[in-house]
This record gives sequence, C-alpha cells and structure tokens, in this order.
Amino acid sequence: MLKTFITLTALLAVNSPLAAATVQPSLGVRTTTIIEVDGKRFKDLNRNSKLDPYEDWRMSPEERADDLIGLMTTEEKAGLMMHGSAPSFGPNANLGFGKAYDLERAGHMIRDMKVVTFITRLNDEASKLASQNNALQDVAEGGRLGIPVTISTDPRSHFQFVQGASNASVGFSQWPETLGLAAIGDPALTRSFADTARQEYRAVGIHEALSPQIDLATEPRWARSFGTFGEDAQLSKAMAEAYVAGFQDGEDGIKAGSVIAVAKHWVGYGAAKNGWDSHSAYGQHADFSGGNFDEHLIPFEGAFKAKVAGIMPTYSILDNVVIDGKPVEPVGAGFSKELLTDLLRGRYKFDGVILSDWLITNDCKDGCLEGEAPGVTPTVNDDTFGMPWGVEGLSKVDRFVKAIDAGIDQFGGVINSDLIVQAVKENKISEERLDRSAKRILVQKFQQGLFEDPYVDPDKAASIVGNRSFISQATAAQARSTVLLENHDHLLPLKDRKRIFLVNVNPDVAKARGYDVVSTPEKADVALVRMTTPFEQPHKNYFFGARQQEGDLGFRPDNSELESFEQAAKVVPTIATIYITRAAVIPELKEKASALLANFGISDEALFDVLEGKIKPEGKLPLELPSSMQAVNAQKSDVPHDTLQPLYPIHFGLNIE
Repeated sequence: MLKTFITLTALLAVNSPLAAATVQPSLGVRTTTIIEVDGKRFKDLNRNSKLDPYEDWRMSPEERADDLIGLMTTEEKAGLMMHGSAPSFGPNANLGFGKAYDLERAGHMIRDMKVVTFITRLNDEASKLASQNNALQDVAEGGRLGIPVTISTDPRSHFQFVQGASNASVGFSQWPETLGLAAIGDPALTRSFADTARQEYRAVGIHEALSPQIDLATEPRWARSFGTFGEDAQLSKAMAEAYVAGFQDGEDGIKAGSVIAVAKHWVGYGAAKNGWDSHSAYGQHADFSGGNFDEHLIPFEGAFKAKVAGIMPTYSILDNVVIDGKPVEPVGAGFSKELLTDLLRGRYKFDGVILSDWLITNDCKDGCLEGEAPGVTPTVNDDTFGMPWGVEGLSKVDRFVKAIDAGIDQFGGVINSDLIVQAVKENKISEERLDRSAKRILVQKFQQGLFEDPYVDPDKAASIVGNRSFISQATAAQARSTVLLENHDHLLPLKDRKRIFLVNVNPDVAKARGYDVVSTPEKADVALVRMTTPFEQPHKNYFFGARQQEGDLGFRPDNSELESFEQAAKVVPTIATIYITRAAVIPELKEKASALLANFGISDEALFDVLEGKIKPEGKLPLELPSSMQAVNAQKSDVPHDTLQPLYPIHFGLNIE
C-alpha cells in the first residue's frame, strides 16, 4: 500500500504543470554540453560549466523562470515579447510562406532582436517540416542563454485557406471547419479532433495553436464566420472548452505534451459592422447597438474553464459598449485597458499570455489605407501595412507603450524589440512590467519541456501526421457534419440512379463507385453540383479584403455555379451541396434543388458516403440562413439569429429516413 501511494505521489508530481520534475527527462542537444549533478543530467544552456537554477529540471517552472529573468537583459526580455514570422525563401517570404526557413535571417532575429517565438507558415510534408523546425531550434540553442523557440501556427487541419487566418493543409488530417464541428454539436468529437491535431502539431515541432476562434458569429455578412462555432453562445462555450482541452491535453494547464491554445478574438469581433472585416482599414468597427455585448463573452467562459493558456484580442474598435458604467475607449482591443486589464485580467482572472493580433503597432498607409488599383497585387510592407486602429496618431513606440499598459504580453507579427527597449529607457514602461510578461511566456516554455528537448523525430512525424486512423476519423466527421436542407421525393440516399452529371466534382471518384459520368444533364439520371457561399468584393484591392468573402450573401445572376445548377435542374433531379463559410441567402437552391446539403468542408469521397447513405448527415445549422438581404440589412450585428423569417433557422437539419 505504501509503495502504491509513493508511486502515485511521484506520478502526480511529474504530471502537475506547476510541480518540479522528479524523473530524468530526455535531453535534446545539438551544440550545448551536458553536465552531471547528483547523478542527473542537465543541459548547460548558457555554457558556464555549472548548473544554474533555470537549467535544473527538478525545479518548478515558476522558479526556473524567475532565475532566468534575473539573468536576462532588457533587450532579451523585450525580445521575448515579440512573436515574429519565421522567415523563409520563396514568394511572400516576409510572411514566412514557402518550403524552407531562411536560417540566416532567423539567426539575425534570434541573436540580434532576441526573438524566440515564431509563427510558421511553411507547407511541406511532415518529415521535412519537422526537420525545418529542428533547424530553427538549433539556431536558438546557440543563443546566449539557449532559450528554445516556441513555434506557432494558424489552423492547418481544415479546408479553408485565408492568408493571415489559416494555413493550407499539407499531409495533416483534414476535418470540417469548426463550423462543421459545431453542426455535429458533440463536444467529445471536438475534443478528439483537437487531440488529433495536438499530436500532429507536436510531431512536427509546433507548440502553439493560434486557435480556437470562438467569436460569436452574430453578423451574417462577416467573412470570418467559417472559423467560429457559429452564433449559439452556449454551444460555442461547450465547443471552446472541448477544443482547448484537446489541444492542451487536459483541463489542468500546460504540460509536456500540450499545444498552447490561444483563444481569439477577445472580444466582439463577430459583431463586425456591416460585416466588413477588421483586418482591413474599412472594417475597423464592431457594432453593439443591439446591447448584446455580454453574450459575446459566453464562449470564452468555456475556454477559461479548460484553463486556456493564451488569449488574442480582436483588431476591432467596439462601438456602444459600456463596462462597469464606463464606455470602452474607441481603440482596437489590443490597446484597451478596459477589455484586457479590467475585464480579462480582473473579472475573469486570466493570467496566461495575452498575444496581440498581427501588426497592431505598424502604420497603415498608402495601399493599406486606400486599397490598390485593379490589377495591382497588395503586399505587406512593414513601413505601410498595419492595423493600429484608434491609435494612428501615436508613434510606434507609444503604441507599444499603450498596448503593454493595456495588458499585452506579446506582439504578433513584429520584431521591434528595440522600441520596447527605447520605451524602458525613456521611463514609459518599467522593467518590472516587462518581467511580468517575460515570466508568463517563459513558464509556458518550461511547462512544455522545451528547455530539455525542443527537437522532434522527422521519421516519427511522418508516421503520425495524416495517419490512416486520423484520416478516417476526419473524413467521417466531414460527412457527419453535413446538413440536409432539402430531400424531395426521398431522392437521397441514391440507389438506382447511375448516370450522373457532375459540376465541380472529381469524375474519378464517381466512376470508382460505379457511376457512369455523362457530359450533359440531358443524358443523366441525376446531377450533382458543388457550390460555395456567394460573395462580392466591392472595395478596392486590399491585402486581406481581396482574400476574404465579404459583401452581399446572395447569388448574382451571372454566377457560374448558379448557372450550372439552374441549367441542370431544368432537365434532371439535381443535388446541390453548398460550402457554407458564412450565412448565405439561397432561395434559388431551396426552390429548385431536388436535394440540398450544406457542407463545411467535405471531400468528394465523404460526399458520396453521404449521398449513398453510408454515413448519415447529422449536422444542424450552427447559424441561420436568412431569407433575403433586406432581412440581413435590418438585423442587429451583435444579436444572434435575429433576421426576419429565415430561410433556414439555426439548428435546422433534416434526417434521411
């Protein structure tokens, strides 16, 4: 009995994120020497031939962080507060897109700017991505104090790819968008998804997920709805808790196997005024004229329950919001003391890392502010591209000061650590304030075990990422998340209709299932048309606006997908499946489709599994589909599912008998 108690006590001590370790961990070493003390092995990270407390894995993360902060210069603390883009070779190299890191530039950032947190946007097979991340850690290991790099990523496990919001999936298991997980409505499945992604991320050397996006998507026209759990606050709360628990490997904080989850965007982003996204200068505001701010807080309560480690504030300026009797200052949330210190730190007692959204301290000028002429491709230029909404009149130094005073610990997308150092020298920020942010950041690195071994096995990564089991689960979730909106004359499941006309569907998939793919609707027994949520881009060519689906929600008469659908529907029973990235106004499809399905990212294989009845569509709409743009224009941006007589109400979904 005593032996069992001792073993259990030791196990709890090892697994507690706040406790000192008791068992020799494996040590990953490239350039650092190993020293032995009391029969234990440790990394001599600062190469002084003695064991410093921060190098001693037997001590708690807090103790180690305190010791390391005492050894750091102001420049190094300021560097910790930068979250840069890992530089790469190739197109958009300044944003890090490509196949390989530019290690010379990365070395400059790590050694000279003291940056040790980077977002990776590399897209390559798992073993190569793992090798690239190892190379980045090798550079960091050679730094003065040997502080390992924390590598983050935008979501990689879904279908949608919007530059600056998500990453293209290369080899990772591909699940429906988070809207699709909400459509299934099963927190256990959402946790399973997140746990799968956690394993894939850690296998390739990624430690931080810039997700979940748990904004309440109350404005139907908003371009970023696809990344949310929809507009049901309680459902979003449950999904947020499950998502964070899956990524962080439990609800008891960060540990060796965790991926840090960064819940975003605090708070109210989903009430985007007129639906315009606040990445762009024309969409800076969120509109709370409906008086519904408190409901937008509810999803974050689920993340807090799971002890989420990071929070990212929204770009948006919140209109018509009062907290504790005081109007919120008209600045982006990353500069708002009311939102970050009073509400987030104060009311909700959040003590993790507050990471700003990207580029909030940069200027927005020229094409960023006015848009580019047609035919001119917008680019990110550090001198002219940024999102400093509400503080455009401040200098860059004073933007850093205001954000840090508001509560920001780390700045996304920039490496201007010298400006924070300048602010300290000018007595605008205290050294003690830097210490608080530095400790939050360092504690998480220690909790994850990065100081002991930040390296991964490329061969093992190849066997974990996108393995058969993960892909099978993801593909089944794609099918299950489908929402059946119409099924006239019990067309589904398909049985005897073998001559099929296809639009935007791979004919090889249909042929492999025994269908005769014909060239015109007139020759077919049934037609299948894939479509996407309609959109427009009425503004000039902005960097983010050009890559997002904004504007009206209805099909224009010249929409090619609508034309193909209507031509087919005139002569043959036609199945339409529409990829829902935000609310859509689709009366034409309701009227003319023999069967209509909403999907949230689905492969052709998974789609045929649904059509043939092999997997039943379980989805219920996580947001309503309005009946008209007149109804959309009359609704309140901050109030969920409030359009008049929606075409399909929230939580609608038929069953196949």
